Amino acid sequence: METILRVAARGDGVTETNRHVALAAPGDLVSGDGIVTRGPHHAEPPCRHFPECGGCQLQHLDDSAFATFLTDRIAAALATQGIVSPEILPPHISPPRSRRRAALSAEKRGNRVLLGFKAEASNRIIDMRECHILRPELFALVEPLRRLMGELLAPRKDGNVRMTLADQGPDVLLENVAADGLRAAEALSAFAQDHRLARLAIDDGHGAQTRWEPEPVTITLGGAAVPLPHGAFLQATQEGEAALVEAVRQGLGGAPIVADLFAGLGTFALSIEGRVLAAEGDRDAVLALKSAANRAQRQIFVDHRDLFRAPLDEKDLARFDAVVLDPPRAGAKEQVAHLARSSVPRIAYVSCNPATFARDAKTLIDGGYRLLWVKPVGQFRWSVHVELAAAFAR
Repeated sequence: METILRVAARGDGVTETNRHVALAAPGDLVSGDGIVTRGPHHAEPPCRHFPECGGCQLQHLDDSAFATFLTDRIAAALATQGIVSPEILPPHISPPRSRRRAALSAEKRGNRVLLGFKAEASNRIIDMRECHILRPELFALVEPLRRLMGELLAPRKDGNVRMTLADQGPDVLLENVAADGLRAAEALSAFAQDHRLARLAIDDGHGAQTRWEPEPVTITLGGAAVPLPHGAFLQATQEGEAALVEAVRQGLGGAPIVADLFAGLGTFALSIEGRVLAAEGDRDAVLALKSAANRAQRQIFVDHRDLFRAPLDEKDLARFDAVVLDPPRAGAKEQVAHLARSSVPRIAYVSCNPATFARDAKTLIDGGYRLLWVKPVGQFRWSVHVELAAAFAR
């Protein structure tokens, strides 16, 4: 018998002989013929669709093992870059049924419509009948959306459903569907009204077209109502967002003049005291943040800027007491190169990819920064997707 010691990046349990065992938790025992005897950290998966559904890979772990998985992923990424692990703070784990945004796949087969997440590493749709990660307000729409997509999808065609829980209620975008004619228009309006949607839009391949929006849709960030563009990035859970905001505030240490780079809709810019430069490459996000900052009378200057092609240089950065970085999964290689040569005293780095974070951290450390601490954030509960916030100082 061998003991499972840890969980690898893709969710397999790993023994002391580096044997990988699917759906095994730390503390499980594995026989030579692969039979798993459950240990103290092996939980009973709550969902009937596990492990087929690609929305979750780790429902067989208890919270303690999941927290260790988050921490180990970050420590391993840092070790790959030769970085001695700093203080890793206790992870935040968002609760079940807290995900406020999701992208589901749909396919019409005869009179039947499949709607749900896809199976892991597959195009096969798991027809969702229960979900333990989505907010109840969003899951309540799954069955009605299945019927609506049955009216809009052509036979053997597929589409997508994007849902976000906004201030006014669910915001739904239907992709790869056509809604031509009076019957389709009436069906959309009736669906939106019956289910009290904040907004309903379709995208037939030529961009999102709003079909229902009784009042302007917003998302509240830092106490300010921000117009919500179609498909805009939003932190997956309110609880995860709060954990990241608090970590960023701690990392900034009360700096009076801050640059928020890759600012998005203003998750951090609107939550920071003092004067803020918010730089973002997405035009719709820039306009939304400008509007919100003006209405809330915040000291935020919004710069429409592609930070991959035109990062702030050392002269630009010299004006700031601290910098927030929240790049996409690719990291911020181009911007970090300038930061490493800058005089900025403090950096708060938010990442959704431990590998690119570790690469960028190595550049900053080589440039004279110290990595003070890392806060793991598990917004994508039961998923192998790991997020974090970290603090650097000169």
